[in-house]
Amino acid sequence: MNVLLAILWKDLLVEWRSRERVVAMLIFSLLVVVVFHFALPGGATAQTRDTAPGLLWVAYVFAALLGLGRAFTLELENDALSALALVPADRGWVFLGKGAANLVILAVVQAVTAAVFGLVFAIDLASIALPLAGVVALGSLGLCSVGTLFAAVAARTRFREVMLPLLLLPLLIPVLSGAVRATSVLLTTGELPFEPVQLLLVTDAAYLVVSFLCFEYVLDE
Repeated sequence: MNVLLAILWKDLLVEWRSRERVVAMLIFSLLVVVVFHFALPGGATAQTRDTAPGLLWVAYVFAALLGLGRAFTLELENDALSALALVPADRGWVFLGKGAANLVILAVVQAVTAAVFGLVFAIDLASIALPLAGVVALGSLGLCSVGTLFAAVAARTRFREVMLPLLLLPLLIPVLSGAVRATSVLLTTGELPFEPVQLLLVTDAAYLVVSFLCFEYVLDE
């Protein structure tokens, strides 16, 4: 637990001082929203609002890929990745610390993106803010769990910017399926559906356990 808190505090402190990742992710996600606004005919029409959940999660995923791709950049630049492997504790706690930091940074970007998205597409998100935040949190947990694992794998490759999306996107299918379906029903009816949330819970649990166990071997490589 001390390792988790130390890595979480270190990553958040470094990000607070530099703000490199969060600013880049935020600008990128907002640009995606703006592109969707001008690319879709008619602006904020009823048909556009029907596709809003998918568009919102596309912005989230692209921003997450950008942030996860730089999750281990500091360790690579300072040749500190090997030091993480020498932590006197189970390396799964290193994974949890990095994953928690990625989750917090992504949450900040998602909150701002959702607010701008609601304004651009004339969608009232304030009335469903709490259940929507729960769905986004579940989706982001699965995304950051497997994303942190593969970010560590891709960090040691020459083409890590290309490898991470190739490895990660196929595994995000169940996460995005549950998240988009839950968001769509929530925007339409204002109620939180059970089946998509159940899919997210099961997927998150599986990805967390597998990533926790596999991270031991990722740092060895």
